[in-house]
Amino acid sequence: MQGTIDGFRYGAVTPVAAYLMACLGGALGLRCVVRSLHNEHSWKAGWLALGATSIGSGIWTMHFIAMIGFQVEETRIGYDVGLTVLSLAVAIVMVAIGVFAVGYRGATTGTLSAAGVITGLGVATMHYLGMAALKLNGTIEYRTSTVVLSIAIAIVAATAALWAAVSIRGFLASLGASLVMGVAVSGMHYTAMAAVSVHLHSAGGAWTGDSATSLLLPMLLGPVIFLLLAGVVVMFDPLLVMGEGNWDRSFARHPIAPKAADRQADSVFAARDSATPRATVTNSVRHGPSSTTSRRRPR
Repeated sequence: MQGTIDGFRYGAVTPVAAYLMACLGGALGLRCVVRSLHNEHSWKAGWLALGATSIGSGIWTMHFIAMIGFQVEETRIGYDVGLTVLSLAVAIVMVAIGVFAVGYRGATTGTLSAAGVITGLGVATMHYLGMAALKLNGTIEYRTSTVVLSIAIAIVAATAALWAAVSIRGFLASLGASLVMGVAVSGMHYTAMAAVSVHLHSAGGAWTGDSATSLLLPMLLGPVIFLLLAGVVVMFDPLLVMGEGNWDRSFARHPIAPKAADRQADSVFAARDSATPRATVTNSVRHGPSSTTSRRRPR
């Protein structure tokens, strides 16, 4: 017997909330990667790790918020805690592989392609691990062609996200990219869910554990708090918020260390002094600053 699936139990609430969380994770991740790549004084590995964790947490949170709206009318649904946590770890680790690859090697065609495939497969693995964590009185079955399509969408979305992370600098551009990323991740999720069907077992073996909401909401609390804290970090870092295009533009394009800048200024003044005739300098000293030949070193 086939179960009756409803993926929008609470109407538009879960899809919209899931989309917003995917956008938040994508936006924070992009800004962290920008911070690591375009400021030579930043702790590159730390910012890349924060960016990867933000993107991975956003994708995972998006998936399970959307799953709160998933139900099979003939049976209750629960989740295996171990597999659910494992899916979060897979999402973060696989996204980190892609982010670190492009962060250190650049967005070359080969690196971007390989990193996009690895990250996309990681996102798809996270999704299907999350589905494997489902507990219900039945067997979940998948339509192969739709599964392949969902994996392809995940790879394309991951590749586009990694390209944006190393190519886009301005805040508004990153915001726009994160909105597109949210659409891609949500599209991948609901495409994958379109492949699902449930073959019910006999009525006597009905599963009677805790509800999905009672398990998912506490588990979602940790990643949501992390994303909020990462958002605070972004808000209090001017370079992260405004990017190279709007914050100290000249320094971002031509960074000069303080000591190097001092040496450069001293060399300019020395060149000026050496070009001034000795007699003129002596005359300037004797007659004071009122002399027309006197020169003052600019401050």
